[in-house]
Amino acid sequence: MIKTEHLSIRFQGRLVLEEASIEAMRGSIVALVGPSGCGKSSFLAAINRLTEMIPGASVGGQIKFDGQSLKERFSSSVELRRHVGMIFQKPNPFPMSIRRNIELPLREHGHRDRQQLRRITESALEDVGLWEEVRDRLDQSALELSGGQQQRLCIARALALQPQLLLMDEPCSSLDPMSAERVEQLIDSMRGRYTILIVTHNLAQARRLADQVAVFWMQDGVGRVVEQGETETIFTKSNNKIVTAYLSGRAG
Repeated sequence: MIKTEHLSIRFQGRLVLEEASIEAMRGSIVALVGPSGCGKSSFLAAINRLTEMIPGASVGGQIKFDGQSLKERFSSSVELRRHVGMIFQKPNPFPMSIRRNIELPLREHGHRDRQQLRRITESALEDVGLWEEVRDRLDQSALELSGGQQQRLCIARALALQPQLLLMDEPCSSLDPMSAERVEQLIDSMRGRYTILIVTHNLAQARRLADQVAVFWMQDGVGRVVEQGETETIFTKSNNKIVTAYLSGRAG
């Protein structure tokens, strides 16, 4: 579904990630773990072409989507983001109504029929377990929702466009434990329907959720992917001393 080959990222000429080769099969959940500052979030930003918005940023290597170069597959970043959704660490609902949060990206991508907009909005909110909670206040500000509800709304906003790939950058880290658990259950329920890359510092969460784990590490001042594999194999049978020490809590 998504594959990177020798991906490198530089900011103002400084190398922050080098030779990162990762792949995710369709419908799988892949957790990206490792200490802060070793390139995990930058890796997601490169896939979603957010690095193009940063002056002085450059990306080398290959990113392939269904076997095709990302830039060949999608003619523009707008078209790319129709198929690749991104969820950030801090919920970022638009400062407008709950309904408009879902409808705005749909309208940007050509949806105009009001009945269709209502149907997609309801379906997206049902997918994330929000419909029954907000159905009677769709025209209230999304900023009045709790943090957990806001994060689920952001996920619903991404799902409304029916993406194939979801990029999640620590989606639970700013939430209280109960809200985090609900979002985690939501992510688990999406297994098989979406391909998901999730950055998390919660190793227990990575072990619960992920089909595969990719471990990032800082070596000589540069982030690298030091191992990727099946989750239980990485956690229990890794031959990489760095990975074993990190996952056991003895490093990082």
